[in-house]
Amino acid sequence: MLAVTVTIDMPEQTPPPLRKLLSQLRSRRWFADTGMRGFAHRQRMQQMGLRRQDVMERPIIGIINTWSDLSPCHAHLRERAEAVKRGVLMAGGFPMELPAMSLGEVMVKPTTMLYRNFLAMEVEELLRSHPIDGVVLLAGCDKTTPGTLMGAISMGIPLLFCAAGPMLNDRLVKDGVTRQIGAGTHTRMFWDDYQAGAIDEAQWVALEARMTRSPGTCNTMGTASTMTSLVEALGLALPGSTSIPAMDAAHPRMATDCGERIVGMVWEDLTPQRLLTRGAFLNAAALQMALGGSTNAAVHLIAMARRAGVAFALNDLDAMGRRVPVLANLFPSGAGLMEDFHFAGGVPAMMRRIEAALSLGELTVTGRTLGENIASAEVLDDEVIRPLHRPVSANGALAVLRGNLAPEGAVMKASAADPRFFRHRGRALVFDSPGEMNLACADPALDVDENTVLVLRNGGPVGAPGMPEWGNLPIPKKLLARGVRDMVRVSDARMSGTHYGTCILHVSPESAVGGPLALVRSGDEIALDLEARSLTLCVSDDELDRRRAAWQPPARPVTRGYTRLHQEHVTQAHEGCDLDFLQGPATTPEPFIY
Repeated sequence: MLAVTVTIDMPEQTPPPLRKLLSQLRSRRWFADTGMRGFAHRQRMQQMGLRRQDVMERPIIGIINTWSDLSPCHAHLRERAEAVKRGVLMAGGFPMELPAMSLGEVMVKPTTMLYRNFLAMEVEELLRSHPIDGVVLLAGCDKTTPGTLMGAISMGIPLLFCAAGPMLNDRLVKDGVTRQIGAGTHTRMFWDDYQAGAIDEAQWVALEARMTRSPGTCNTMGTASTMTSLVEALGLALPGSTSIPAMDAAHPRMATDCGERIVGMVWEDLTPQRLLTRGAFLNAAALQMALGGSTNAAVHLIAMARRAGVAFALNDLDAMGRRVPVLANLFPSGAGLMEDFHFAGGVPAMMRRIEAALSLGELTVTGRTLGENIASAEVLDDEVIRPLHRPVSANGALAVLRGNLAPEGAVMKASAADPRFFRHRGRALVFDSPGEMNLACADPALDVDENTVLVLRNGGPVGAPGMPEWGNLPIPKKLLARGVRDMVRVSDARMSGTHYGTCILHVSPESAVGGPLALVRSGDEIALDLEARSLTLCVSDDELDRRRAAWQPPARPVTRGYTRLHQEHVTQAHEGCDLDFLQGPATTPEPFIY
């Protein structure tokens, strides 16, 4: 339950917005120049059929679009860009669409997380190198939300996030019982059933064709919906916008609203530096817990906070996890899907429910405070957004564990784990790669039982490389056949926000850089104590010192390109997995126009 109340001194009304002059627009450096260079800039715009006054008398609004033919979650963003443009034009701005790396979660290999920072760099440089006064970010699939935002935050011009929205729900009728099914969580559930022989091949193939019924992001409270919701809590998206289903008629209307509002934000000089305070990030942390959100938020929120120069760390998330219970009855912690959440009132309703834990005076993209934005919100379905006295889980959405196995921390989604493992000690079974692990877990002779602690290493930001979603280690097939559906699993990798189980993730520092996970051997005992927030390798310090002295770092087969840059400069999980030279609020000088 909410154990601590934050008292907020609310202003009687939001202060009047600033008003920027036309001559102060950033784009004027390109288009108002009276020399040959300004002539050339205006000339090239007119080459495309634009009028001189279009770029001389209006703010230029960039639309960063992460659409791609290989990103099903973003398949509709071409059309949404047109809706944004309508809003920009109606408000007196001029829209310019800029394509960026799409990062479709399922198709991009080895992992989209490897390229999150690449996208952030691309967005920052696209905005810096072009005559852009403000930007609407069209994104939503897992890494595109933090990636686009990290780049736009570092750029520092007014930004507004337009979420891609979740896909539509599906229904499954079996034995006369109708149940909702969606992407991600149910895929793992049905795969386990298929492996155990509970469903046949024909049923498996039929599910493949129907579970994802429309464009849009995963419709569970996975990483996509977690991160877009947290953006709304940070004050960077319009109230109620992030839960609108992608194919709902309200979605293009919302996109038009985004285009209209960003023009006002430019005139008000409403930059991310004015919005992103420590209070805003604590608001996001509170919402993360109430939603039962993805563990991936731990990495992305820290990275975004560091870009903004805000002090925010794993301990802040853990402290909020102890205060705010899980209230969203959504997969994987509950039973509903994102359509249900939207119809129940979405993020504004949830934030109204937990407002005692929020800093309500934080300024948002509306030009009003968070408290003003949610003042009239109401919960329309108490089964989907539970009251505080009847949470989905009082154990917290995210816990940070520490100990000799994770000196800089590891994270666990307690609300999606079996409570019988909250205090557990078992012998380790260690794997060095997913291939080795998957082969072993398919072996009916594998020496394993439900008390074994499965360990996977070399899955971190440097080792994999890119920290892929390997952390939902598979239950060995022999145990699935016996009905086992959860066991303790430990790795330095991440886990999809749609997955579930007693998975301890983001062990930091990772094994590939010599973290303690590199020293674990099969047969060692590992102890987990959720209440004590401890993760312990039950091996003496002397023995660990001997193993450490003999340890050799694994080979890095990639020697060129962006992956090499990533491995040489990526920070560890507890630091946000950003590139070290991109962290911090230091500004880059505006490009020289000669």
